[in-house]
Amino acid sequence: FAQCLTTKQVKMYGLYWCTPCADQKQMFGPSFEYVHYIECGIKGSRQEAPECVQANVKNFPAWDFSGSRHEGVLALKDISQLSGCSLP
Repeated sequence: FAQCLTTKQVKMYGLYWCTPCADQKQMFGPSFEYVHYIECGIKGSRQEAPECVQANVKNFPAWDFSGSRHEGVLALKDISQLSGCSLP
């Protein structure tokens, strides 16, 4: 499922200190390593990573489904429907 998301260029934007982001990652378990994840927090700084600023991400986690943005923790079934990737 996670590999399919990457194949379809689905991206998750998050912050290392964001509890909802950690909750979202945990839903994937070990397969989260295959999700195209963009870390927006710069350790030791209050600034966001340039890629996140350019993408105009305001709330985390944020999912980008080829131009369609969804913010907040999403159920895996919702990610499946939005991406067209089947759950295992």
